[in-house]
Parts: sequence; C-alpha cells; structure tokens
Amino acid sequence: MAGWPRFISDWGSTEAERAASYPCERLVTEPDLVLHRAVEVRAKPATVYRWLCQLRAAPYSYDLLDNGGRRSPQTLTPGLEQLEVGQRMMRIFRLVEYEPGSSVTVLSDGRLFGRVACTYAVLEARPGYSRLLVRLLVRRSRNSIAGRAMEFVLPPGDLVMMRRQLLNLKRLAEAQEAAG
Repeated sequence: MAGWPRFISDWGSTEAERAASYPCERLVTEPDLVLHRAVEVRAKPATVYRWLCQLRAAPYSYDLLDNGGRRSPQTLTPGLEQLEVGQRMMRIFRLVEYEPGSSVTVLSDGRLFGRVACTYAVLEARPGYSRLLVRLLVRRSRNSIAGRAMEFVLPPGDLVMMRRQLLNLKRLAEAQEAAG
C-alpha cells in the first residue's frame, strides 16, 4: 500500500491505535492492504457500541449506493444488540467475533475484493467520550483484474464510504447521548 498519503490509509487514527492488535488480524494473514479509520464521539462507549450493533440492519454510509436506496435506521432497532456469530452485517459481511460493549469483527470473502476483515472497536477516550475505530485488512483476490486494481481503488473509495459511516454513527450516538 505504499504511496497512499496517511490521510487516505489512516484517516483519523492515532499512532497508538495503529500499533494496537485487533481480532481481524487472525482472519487475514499477510494482508495486501491495512487501513485504519477513527473518530472521536461525544458519547459513552456503551452508547457507541449499541450503534455499532445497528450495522446488522444497514451500512450507515451512502444509502443510495450501499443500502439499496433504503435509509439506514435513525433510531435504535430493538434486538439488534443481541449478537451471534454468523449474523449478516452491512449486507456483505458476516459477524465472526464480538466482545460485548467493546468490539465487533466481520469478514467477507468476495470475488471482487478478496478476503476483507474489519474490527470495529470502541474505546473510552475520556469520561463521556469514546473513540470509534476500524482496522480493515484485505487479502486481494489473485485471479481477477478487479483484485489487482483493488489496491488503487479500495483505499480512497473506502475512505469516502467508511468516513461517512463513522460520522453517521457518531452523529446518532451523540444525539442519543444528548437526549439522555
């Protein structure tokens, strides 16, 4: 992934967050791409984690592109916090691991991008604030033109999509926290 400016490969993340270990590392060995995304949220970790569970319902990015034109729910859907390994998340991923209140790890094995694993983690930044961060690992598909082109397309494309996702989750968690 050499050549991408840090704002594309590591948007919002700190050096310490990039140096930490995450569960997704067990799912993709020798990744072709390692991307980090992070945002600070003015909400407690429990509130932010509950919004992460909403990824079972929708991707929370650009709904026209990645949710079939349906709007991602703007209120919490009861029951989505009851996670089980194997559940679908964001339409193309399946849940492979989670730590209640702390992280969810998802995996997609696709022909277009190859094997993609993401850990979404929620950390307390300071009282009343959280860090929502994602480590995304990709082992590209070796037998397709799309797989080879992925290293050039995925980092900026993911930045656009995941930045929107994290900012939407931030907005919703902060609104919930402010409402009490």
